Amino acid sequence: MSQQVLPEERVTALIYDAAAAPSMHNAQPWRFLYFQGSRTVHVRADFDRVMPHADPDTRALHIGCAAALLNLRVAVIHGGWYPATRLLPDPADPALLATVQLTGLGSGESELAALYPAIHQRHTSRFPFEETDVPEAVQTALRDAASLQGASLSFPTGWHLQEVLELVEEAEARNLTDRGSGEDLAAWTRIDAPSVNTATDGVPGYAFGPRKRGGNAPMRDFAGSRPVEGRSAAGFERSPHLALLSTDRDRPEDWLCAGQAMEHVLLLATLEGISSSFVTQALEWSDLRWPLRDPISGTGHVQMVLRLGYGPKGPSTPRRPVSEVLDIQP
Repeated sequence: MSQQVLPEERVTALIYDAAAAPSMHNAQPWRFLYFQGSRTVHVRADFDRVMPHADPDTRALHIGCAAALLNLRVAVIHGGWYPATRLLPDPADPALLATVQLTGLGSGESELAALYPAIHQRHTSRFPFEETDVPEAVQTALRDAASLQGASLSFPTGWHLQEVLELVEEAEARNLTDRGSGEDLAAWTRIDAPSVNTATDGVPGYAFGPRKRGGNAPMRDFAGSRPVEGRSAAGFERSPHLALLSTDRDRPEDWLCAGQAMEHVLLLATLEGISSSFVTQALEWSDLRWPLRDPISGTGHVQMVLRLGYGPKGPSTPRRPVSEVLDIQP
């Protein structure tokens, strides 16, 4: 198999799987180049899709692209190859985030194969979750998944959880009155998109979820002050289950590890019947992001806050056609 030249339809299928990854405001800030001769995929950042106010340092962009990279690795293994992966292989080309060469089967990646069914099952759910706790055994498995990709996952409780919720609440209040945040949101929300087929990116109105009528779940209101016809309100969980994904350092390579860890966690959670959404508000303000770190050690850099729980699965959201994000070279 290592000598095969991949038909274009196989390459397209791999990128279709990769591009099912989540990204901030569903901007899908990635491009892929496939080189037939070496059977190598270049994962590239599309800096035209950065959030200038919410993500000025492109940290979230790197995390989204890395989630697509993890999906790609899973899909490559599912297809019978080994994904020989290099992060940031060319310092002179910061848009080249990773290369993945399809080689003969190798060792050390077999745990990813089981995640493949979750790639297209995973959708962000902005609906209320049950108050049911995530079992400790599942939490341990999710921690292990993050660790395999070079990050750590923790589940804040007690006063630390309360502090995280307060930081997110402060960030959400700022975002509602911050002009720049409003511009980012307006650029990447599609209030009038009634179905997955009417847009290719952004967060459509049908995926906003209900307005929060009560509860402590740290939900972003993607509608802002804009009315959304037919949108209901609902009470959310009083005791939300959050997970903090962290890295020891805060460099682009750490962001890429964090994005792969995030997607590994989300795919495994999906297979465990757990729904998820993202809590990025406090991460968008540097003075609020820093206090999210481990309160005991005072170290680490929080890269993502996840909301996990048992509840409705989120709807499918738009994806750019593979033809827009993939170029195949000889």
